[in-house]
Parts: sequence; structure tokens; C-alpha cells
Amino acid sequence: MAGETRPKYLKPLLEYGPILGFFVAYLLLKDRVFTIGGTDYEGFIVVTAGFIPVFLICMGLLWKLTGHLSKMQVVTAVLIVVFGGLSVWLNDERFFKMKPTLIYLIFGGALAVGLLRGESYLRLVMEELVPLQEEGWMLLTKRVMAFFLGLAVLNEVIWRTMSTESWVWFKTFGLTAAIFVFFLTQGGLFRRYGMEEDKG
Repeated sequence: MAGETRPKYLKPLLEYGPILGFFVAYLLLKDRVFTIGGTDYEGFIVVTAGFIPVFLICMGLLWKLTGHLSKMQVVTAVLIVVFGGLSVWLNDERFFKMKPTLIYLIFGGALAVGLLRGESYLRLVMEELVPLQEEGWMLLTKRVMAFFLGLAVLNEVIWRTMSTESWVWFKTFGLTAAIFVFFLTQGGLFRRYGMEEDKG
């Protein structure tokens, strides 16, 4: 099958390539001002305008490659189009900077709703990747919910109190590192509640 011969790096390239591309483009254009239709646009706005179609194209290719997109990816794409579009249309970078806040609030809120109903919505997304006992899923969901809400608050603090360049560095590397470190610290939970596969 063709899917078996595709390069292993293709999927992560489509997922993370647009973000790294945004970062590089911003560093190259951050100090420039572009006059389009009589209106001056700073480099951040121009890079945002280019990021939106690139991201959507990569999501389309990812869907074609894997046959599906997660709900998180779909919601993220919608928010990028809406808030990135508002930033470009209104020539106001604040809307795009708010996007991570809303993403984490939405997913943190969704997990909170599930917990109130006695369910782990996180399990629906990650069960195939991380087989856990029911108690483990509920505990992990509580932690991820708190983590997402914390990231929402942190994003608000960063973009409201620091420079645009600081926020771009934070968005590109800080959030990714925070998520990696968070799941790295959950090793004890995975060992305690992990379900061993049938060795037979």
C-alpha cells in the first residue's frame, strides 16, 4: 500500500511545519512595514495572513494522508481562520494572540464538563495511545484540565505584558515544551494505572 511507503517525517512535518514556518517568517519580517491598498501592515500581520492558508493546506494534506482529523485539530483550524482573519482584517495583532487562550479554555472547559458528568473525554481521544484504568483516566483528565486552564492564563499574561517577539517565542517553543514536560511528569500515573497488554 502507498501509505506504508510514505516517509515517517511527513505527518509531523505537516503538523508542525506551519508553526515553524510562522516563526521563521516572523523573525525575517518583524521589523518591516508593508503598505497594501494604502494601509500599513506590520510584519506580524503579513506573516499571519500567510500562515492561515498554509496551515489549512497542511491540514488538508494531513487529512488526505491519514483519512481523519482530530476534533482538536478541527477546532484549532477554525479558531486560526477566525482570529487570524480578524487580526488581518482589522490590522490588530491582539486577536491572533488571543487564539491559544481560547483553544485551551475550550478544551479545558470540555474536559471539565465531562468530569462533571463523571466521564473522561480525554479517554475518547487518547485511549488507543495510553491504555489506562478508569481511575487513571479520571485523574489524568483532572490534571490535563487544570494544565490547559493554566496555559490559557499564562498565554494571557505573556501577550498582555510582554513584547510580540517574546510571545512568538513563547507560542512556538514555550507551549510545546510545557506540554512535553507536563506529560513527562505523568510517568508515575502511567505506571500506576497502566493496563498491561496481553503478552500472549
